[in-house]
Amino acid sequence: MQDYPESLSNTCRESIRKVLDNRRAPRGEMSKRKRDGPSVPERLKEDPEPSEEALETHFDLKDELVLDADDEESDNESLEWEESSEEVDNEPAEEGEHSNLEEEKEQVDDYDPWDEAEYTDTSDEEELRNTVGNIPLEWYEDYPHIGYDLDGKRILKPQQGDQLDEFLKRMDDPNYWRTITDSTTGKETVLTDEDIDLIENIQRSQYPQPGFDPYEPYVDLYSHEKMVHPVSNAPPSKRSFLPSLWERKKLVKLVRGIKLGIIKPIKKPEKPQVYMLWSSETENDKLRPHQFIPAPKARLPGHGESYNPPPEYLPSDKERLEWEGSSVKDRRPFIPTKYPSLRLVPRYENFVKERFDRCLDLYLCPRQTRMRIQVEPEQLLPQLPKPKDLQPFPTTEAIVYEGHSGMVRSIAVENEGQWLASVSTDNTLRLWEVDTGKCIKVVPLPGKPSSVEFITNVKMSIVSVAFDDSILLINHGLTDKLDVISTDAALVASGEGEEEEGERGGTETKPKPVEWRTYTVTDEEYSNGYRLSLKHYKTVSQVTWHHKGDYFASVTEGGGSNTTCIHQLSKRQSQNPFKSLKGSVQKVLFHPSKPLFFVATQTYVKVYDLVKQELVKKLTPGVKWISSIDIHPKGDNIIIGSYDKRLCWIDMDLSTRPYKTLRHHRQAIRQVIYHRSYPLFASCSDDNTVIVCHGMVYSDLMQNPLIVPVKVLRGHTSVDTLGALSCAFHPSQPWVFSAGADSLIKLYT
Repeated sequence: MQDYPESLSNTCRESIRKVLDNRRAPRGEMSKRKRDGPSVPERLKEDPEPSEEALETHFDLKDELVLDADDEESDNESLEWEESSEEVDNEPAEEGEHSNLEEEKEQVDDYDPWDEAEYTDTSDEEELRNTVGNIPLEWYEDYPHIGYDLDGKRILKPQQGDQLDEFLKRMDDPNYWRTITDSTTGKETVLTDEDIDLIENIQRSQYPQPGFDPYEPYVDLYSHEKMVHPVSNAPPSKRSFLPSLWERKKLVKLVRGIKLGIIKPIKKPEKPQVYMLWSSETENDKLRPHQFIPAPKARLPGHGESYNPPPEYLPSDKERLEWEGSSVKDRRPFIPTKYPSLRLVPRYENFVKERFDRCLDLYLCPRQTRMRIQVEPEQLLPQLPKPKDLQPFPTTEAIVYEGHSGMVRSIAVENEGQWLASVSTDNTLRLWEVDTGKCIKVVPLPGKPSSVEFITNVKMSIVSVAFDDSILLINHGLTDKLDVISTDAALVASGEGEEEEGERGGTETKPKPVEWRTYTVTDEEYSNGYRLSLKHYKTVSQVTWHHKGDYFASVTEGGGSNTTCIHQLSKRQSQNPFKSLKGSVQKVLFHPSKPLFFVATQTYVKVYDLVKQELVKKLTPGVKWISSIDIHPKGDNIIIGSYDKRLCWIDMDLSTRPYKTLRHHRQAIRQVIYHRSYPLFASCSDDNTVIVCHGMVYSDLMQNPLIVPVKVLRGHTSVDTLGALSCAFHPSQPWVFSAGADSLIKLYT
């Protein structure tokens, strides 16, 4: 401890001691001094005014401090403040002031910060301002903020000082050694005395909680008091003196099992036989130093070497002459001959020669062991991913749409996925709400329908239905009222354009392949939504729309070039695109992005360019009878279903033949379909199943598509050998609809 002149006052000495201790004292002594708590300042006591010599000595002590220029200025300011405080304190005080000072001293001594903490929230209940979560804060090093508060506003980083500010803080701040920076908010926090005690206990390998006694005396809460009387003084029961009946039954059962041989005694384990590992070789080992390779077996005689061969083995005269004229090496060693009995068979002339050649082969020819490659069947199968890794796809039955009384022939889903249309053999068109399964509208039809399809134009509320020899365009009116009104206006405008074009034409008119009819407000069918009808000369089996919504195509039964028609709604025109077409057309389809037209006959799929009016490709799926066809949304792959239980995937960029052929259905496939937004495709069959497959098409042309069957959906029943007749995907969800001959429509999600 440094000695100070006696002329200095107690207040000056105390101030200098604080300054020196705060700058030079070790950290352990500072922690001890800070834990002891604040003491009553010495300047509160009356002290005589210091002399001039004492003040000079007081100001000379600052030269002993090793400080820079800034620290010297701060020390001078602190010493001047101490002088002024001494002058104020040395003034005479009144009696009331002395009593107030004594009360303040008592309050300072009696104050305990932990008493107030008992009535306040703990640190665990404090609200965290930073809501970034448990993430590395190094992510915010290059940003001006450190996180976000509960209102979503940025928490800016506190302003950081330079090295000079850090040095001044270390010299002047008495709590610098116990100040830490909060990593979540960037603010400085001063550790309390309890926190320091906790840290020091952990450093000393002691219990963190101060005053914890691990060796407290054990107090037995239950048996420390001896009981005079027992808890229960009941006499023993009669059952305790009799042998157990259940044990007797168990013994009888064990004895019976031993007698019958069911329970066998435990045999001692046999000891392994010990032999000499490094014993000398036996005589047999010396006789065969090399590995023995068995000789190949001689060829067994066939039907031609029999004494009574079948007639087809007997040579004709021409074959006999050819055998006699050929060389010995190139012909068989004998001629098949027929004998009436075995005893009339003569001696074989080449017997000795063949046996001699056999002996030469065994003696002179080297032998070689051919290693057979044992390949397990599982290794030959392709490595496919697990179905659970390919989700989402439909797995369970969610909604059943009931209402039809006949077989549901076809279903279609609106472009937005809100409405579902279905046609049945009960001559009705039903419109359903997908989410609730409620039938919103029932439209009667004049004949048995075969196909239904929504228009692809989102702004028009039209559904097309093919029945008998006609196609109906119905305004269902389930969308927005403005769309319903604009749809009727567009249909009326298209009719006016047709009339003007007919008036401008000459007297010569070509026979129209289709008759267009417009329904007016005065017609009875207008209230049911009938707007246009197209009458063909044969039964219509399919109707499909172009992706722009102005063109649609129809297919009629029978052969010839008139089976396929392309219609334009805006001009009410119809035309036959083919002058001559071989085969019976089953399905037609528009390309989703190119002017290509797919025509599927019974055994082929032909691709036509509508602009150049020429045949582009002819696909050969290799099936007997095509039932349905669909094209991938990207337009490079198609799937084909057939009545001979096959589903073919054709990559048109790769080949005109199938890339994969799936035979997972047991009966005829009725329809195949692609999903428009998910890598899924499905097929429905008469075996009452809908099989969903994962079909991923990669943008890399060097990588083949990935095809994995993921789910088999069952739910329909057969009616007259017919099962699931139609299926359709939801346009935006991984859901699939199926319609069957049991008059039910089911949704699988």
